[in-house]
Amino acid sequence: MFVTLEQTDVAELHQFRDPVTGLRALIALHSTRLGPALGGCRFLPYPDENAAEVDVCRLARGMSFKAAMAGLPLGGGKAVIIEPTKPYDRAALFQSFGRAVESLGGRYITAMDAGTEMADLDQVATRTDHVWGYSGDGMDPSPFTALGVYTALKVSCERQLYRQDLAGLHVAIQGLGHVGRRLAMMLSWAGARLTVTDLDAEHGQKLAARLKAEFVAPDKIYEVPCDVFMPCALGGILNADTIARLDTRMIVGAANNQLASLDDARFLQERQILYTPDYVNNAGGLIALTLHHQKLGNELVRRKVKAIGRTLRHLLNDAERLRVSPAIMADRIAEQRLHDAQERAA
Repeated sequence: MFVTLEQTDVAELHQFRDPVTGLRALIALHSTRLGPALGGCRFLPYPDENAAEVDVCRLARGMSFKAAMAGLPLGGGKAVIIEPTKPYDRAALFQSFGRAVESLGGRYITAMDAGTEMADLDQVATRTDHVWGYSGDGMDPSPFTALGVYTALKVSCERQLYRQDLAGLHVAIQGLGHVGRRLAMMLSWAGARLTVTDLDAEHGQKLAARLKAEFVAPDKIYEVPCDVFMPCALGGILNADTIARLDTRMIVGAANNQLASLDDARFLQERQILYTPDYVNNAGGLIALTLHHQKLGNELVRRKVKAIGRTLRHLLNDAERLRVSPAIMADRIAEQRLHDAQERAA
């Protein structure tokens, strides 16, 4: 366990178990230097406890870096719930998770993530106030996450393809959940040509038919010749095997922790595939949640989300000047901002 904490620099890992509801949950707090740790809750059938532990720690680190890069007064945390293998009461389980969140006294704020829905957060909110993006606050961050990724895509196209118009651009989208589905629709409206995939084949094929897109099996998406590959499902999908199979000019996605390791960032750089860091692309939802709770209007929120484009331009310029991968450059900047915050607090 401590090896994982040391590798991800996570400060705290909390374990929660409720035999009555079947809850088995982990909450990781990477940093609270800039503010309370905000991060969504994943609800997935993890193959084992170690996989859940690695996922929650890597995700918590990513949330710290995301908030730091976006200039938000938040730290980074994450929660995962291991889906029970036996029948369970979903409402009771998420109420139990709400009690776990409450026990941390506001140092962790939870939100929606893979496998959770607003109805689940509504149950969490019956046991704690430390939850964002539920029916009570009327805030769904998914459209703003999609807007941020779309903005990052346009900047990347200018940089790598020397074009501003997305009409005719061939985009391969992996994952058609809350964000991937919205991105597919936005790109279709912009005239892009789409190839899509999703583990839920029926859902994916219906959306593909609606958007006049091509649907392929999940494992075939890596081999699709395209201008842009957009990972919008789970993390760790960019590794030596999958990168070798890619036929694309750039990768701009919404999924968290897309790289299996920083070595894979270097591999992409060697292949001259532009990779934009996930926690820069997908910060729109976090920005929207934060500004919404500061009682700021949607127009200002949209402007702040679109500023992801400016952040990315500066990042890509710095990476090119120092001849490093954008992923490594982003980590350096985020780590420096966290270090500066710690120095100011000392």
